[in-house]
Amino acid sequence: MENQKRQPFFSIVMPAYEVENYIGKAMKSILRQTFPDWELIVVDDGSPDRSQEIAAAYAAKDGRICVLRHEGNQGLSAARNSGCRKACGKYIWFMDPDDHVDDDLLERVYESLKKNPARLVIFGLQEEYYGRDGTFRYRHEVLPEEKYFVDKESLRKEVIRLEQATLYGYAWNKMYELDYLRTLSLEYEDVKLIEDIVFNVKYCMDIDSMNILAIAPYHYQKRLDNSLTNKFVPDYYRLHRRRVQMIYRQYCYWGLCTDEVKQILGSLYGRYLLSALQRNCDHRSHRNVFVRYQWCKRVVKQPLYEELIPFARSKDSRTLAAALYIFRRKNVPACLLLGRIVYLCKEKLPTVYSKVKSGR
Repeated sequence: MENQKRQPFFSIVMPAYEVENYIGKAMKSILRQTFPDWELIVVDDGSPDRSQEIAAAYAAKDGRICVLRHEGNQGLSAARNSGCRKACGKYIWFMDPDDHVDDDLLERVYESLKKNPARLVIFGLQEEYYGRDGTFRYRHEVLPEEKYFVDKESLRKEVIRLEQATLYGYAWNKMYELDYLRTLSLEYEDVKLIEDIVFNVKYCMDIDSMNILAIAPYHYQKRLDNSLTNKFVPDYYRLHRRRVQMIYRQYCYWGLCTDEVKQILGSLYGRYLLSALQRNCDHRSHRNVFVRYQWCKRVVKQPLYEELIPFARSKDSRTLAAALYIFRRKNVPACLLLGRIVYLCKEKLPTVYSKVKSGR
């Protein structure tokens, strides 16, 4: 019996690729946790830098840490899936290696689970923005209201508000019940930008319990020059249309697709469309004015656009309100002009752009 593998309460999976400058800080924040019953699985995804060496040094000093290595870079989803297959805890958490957390995060989650042993635990975050020169610019806290759910009906009504507050789509602000996850045979899909929300929609489809904690212990580092969300992704619009469509279909499946849900999803769709119009102006899109015009004409005729944009309303962003006014009228030339203005703002004033985009 003594030789049987210990089952920790939390399994923490940390994919690592080209993060030698950050992973040490991330791992130290785990080692400082006031709740000690955890395992940390670092998955080195064929990183060409010292990420594995740094992780291995920590593993040599603490038996709760292990390092897996991929031969060659397989991507974020594959790394998370490898870590998940290795995990043996009661709950699993997917943490990014370039972020860090407060010392009492695991303890706060554990205490909530003693009150309500839920399928899912969600907590808030600190968005911390850094400029291209590495200097700190500003912080934005996303702090939810504490709630405990013990039935499907009330839980499902809350999900759309989580999405509205930008808390539904992330993987790293959630703890998942590992046994339940395995009953679903659920793994991360190899798709850029939206792998987290695709996973979360599938996981949450039939869960019956959830804890939301009124804490923001996760420090999400957003770098204005080199994060994936700032790189050019040719399929940006198609991927985010799928995101909105998945949540829309989830609410249809639940029989809860109210006008309020359509309003929130329509506004989200409008944000992604505005961002797509801006990205189409990037020279890497290889789209001239004529091509952008034809693209926009096709978009305003798509079924999801017809179903959601008429319901969309901006809660607190004047930029989005102006965009939705144009979108509802299907004014293609005005759409193109708006996209160009936003593009120029992003290129010349990235910090201002990030604040305006967030509606702050």
